[in-house]
Formats: sequence, C-alpha cells, structure tokens
Amino acid sequence: YRLFNLGGDLEDLESALNKTDQSRALGSGSCSALIKLLPGNKDLLVSHDTWNNYQSMLRIMKKYSFAFQASPQGTCGTPLPPPTLSVEAADSPIPGGVQAFSSYPGSIFSGDDFYILSSGLVTLETTIGNSNPALWKFVTPEGTVMEWLRNVIANRLAKTGKEWAGLFSKFNSGTYNNQWMIVDYNYFTPGKTDTKENLFTVLEQIPYFEPIFNASGGPQLVQQYGDWFSFDLNPRAQIFHRNHSQVIDMESMIRLMRYNNFMEDPLSVCQGCDPPHNGENAISARSDLNPANGTYPFGALKQRPHGGTDMKVTSFSLYRDYQLLAVSGPTWDQVPPFQWSRSPYSRLLHMGHPDTWAFPVVRVCWG
Repeated sequence: YRLFNLGGDLEDLESALNKTDQSRALGSGSCSALIKLLPGNKDLLVSHDTWNNYQSMLRIMKKYSFAFQASPQGTCGTPLPPPTLSVEAADSPIPGGVQAFSSYPGSIFSGDDFYILSSGLVTLETTIGNSNPALWKFVTPEGTVMEWLRNVIANRLAKTGKEWAGLFSKFNSGTYNNQWMIVDYNYFTPGKTDTKENLFTVLEQIPYFEPIFNASGGPQLVQQYGDWFSFDLNPRAQIFHRNHSQVIDMESMIRLMRYNNFMEDPLSVCQGCDPPHNGENAISARSDLNPANGTYPFGALKQRPHGGTDMKVTSFSLYRDYQLLAVSGPTWDQVPPFQWSRSPYSRLLHMGHPDTWAFPVVRVCWG
C-alpha cells in the first residue's frame, strides 16, 4: 500500500539515497498541461496528459465524497486555544470533501496529478526532477511529510489557490518536485473579460524562476546537452507556443493534447540523435517508436516503454458536476496505436491490459 502511494517520492529518494540502479532516465518528463482561455473568454479549459511507463496504464477514474468536518486548529501536542469559530463554522464540511480524479489501483490519490474539487479548484501538476546532486543532502526524514500526503491535505482543506500553495508547502520533503497549477473556477464567469487575479495560482518548485532553475542544475544540463533542457526552447514548449492559438474549443484542445507528429514536425527533430526525428519530442510522447539501434545523447530520447498514457480535460460547465473528457493509452492520432504483442516490450508484465490501445475519448460522468 505504501509503495503504491510513494511512487513519485520514491524516484527522488532513489537519487537522494544514492541507489546504484535508478529507474528515472535523464531528462524523463512526467506530464504535459495546458490551461486555455478560449476566444471571447467563453470558457476556460484545463487539460493534462500523464507521461509514465506503459506498465502503469491500468487506470481508474475515482470520485470521493467525504463527510469530514472542519474543526478548530491547534498545534500538535499543545492544548487548543479558545475557539474562534462558531459552532456552525466548526461543523461545516471541508472545502475539498468531494474529489474526482484520474488514478490507479491501490492508490488513494491521483499521482498524475489531476483533480476536480468541491472547493471549485482544479489542481494539476507537471514534474521535472532535480538534477543537482548537492541538493539531496537537504532531503531528511525529520520534520518533513512526503509529497503525496501534502497533496491530499491541500486538496481537502484549501478554499483558494493561495491557501492550497500554503498548505502544500508546509513540511516540504524535497521529493517529487512539481509545478502545481491551481485553477479556481469560483473566479471565472464565461464571457466576462474582467478576469480575476485569483483565478490561477502557480506553485513553482521548478524550473521557471531563475534561482530555482540554477539551483536544480538546469544551466549545467543546458551547457552539456543544449536547449532541450531549457525552459522555453525545449521541443514541447515550442510546440505549445506555436499551436496553443489553434485551440478554440474542446475538440481542438483534445487534438493538441494528443499531438505527436514527430516524423513530420521540425520541432520534434533531436539535435545529436540518429535518426533525428524523436517520438519523445511531442505534447504526448511515444518513446516506444524510437529505434532501439539509434544514437541518443541521453536516456529520455532512447527507445523505452514510456510516453503520454492518457489525456484529461475539463471546462467550466463540466467541472460543476465533476465531469471531464478523457482518453486512455498512448496517442494514436498521427502515429500507429500501441500494441503490446507487436511492441519491443511484449515480455514486460502488463496483466489486465488490453493488447491494443486504440480507445476513443469518453465523457466521465457520475451517478
């Protein structure tokens, strides 16, 4: 059970504890995300692609409805101060008592991460690992809480994006560092142009702000491997920059989030790779399509059973009923569907999986 929920933290713990054989390839990304305000502010779409190992593709959409109540706050081990809440306030439901999210068997949280919450928040993240070994000495068991649990607590208790960031940042473990994005639909009105300041909150652990980028080893990677490791010149960033203006409705949003035309797109060309076109360099990666006998400068660009394994998107009208549109499996819009029996990875354990992953987009509704 603990291993199911520790997955993201465990990757960083392997590095922090100097595990010889680490599971994470250099440069391996975890997700793509896009938050798009449609023309005329007619809607606000929030979308997310999970990037993961293909063995993880056995998925479950989950909805939790908790009857947890708010209570006065106190410091652990000390008496509570005199109550400052009314009885009614103290007995009110927690803000995030109802949650809908993409998940996995045995996991009590998302792990992708993508949540629709009764607080009006939609929370999601993308992961980029720390590449500065000198920072791992700050990862200690004292006074820290693993990321997955801080994630759960913030989703349940926060009423606003700022509160979410404050709760999540407490007892930071330094593991599974992400860029968290919190959309607060309470501040959005379709068609209104006076977009509110609190509509969108970014909890930036890595890599945009220059001090964080520098501290996490970004400049050294750029110097060694080039712009692939930069914030704005990475192939994925450039594709988003070029194509996001084409998103005008839900259909075009899904099309962009499933985009992988690596054989034709010049932005998917990999400097130093042979062959030059690389399935990793897309919005929804297909690293299994890279030739095994190719030449690649670092691990993320090699052939491996890894890529975009789903797509989720919600909107102002959908989120109120905890609904979303979703598709499971690697993209097959511009490339062949992934098929276990015909892939180089047919011998990997994939119990419970279909052989061919060629599923349509479905609307996730709840009874």
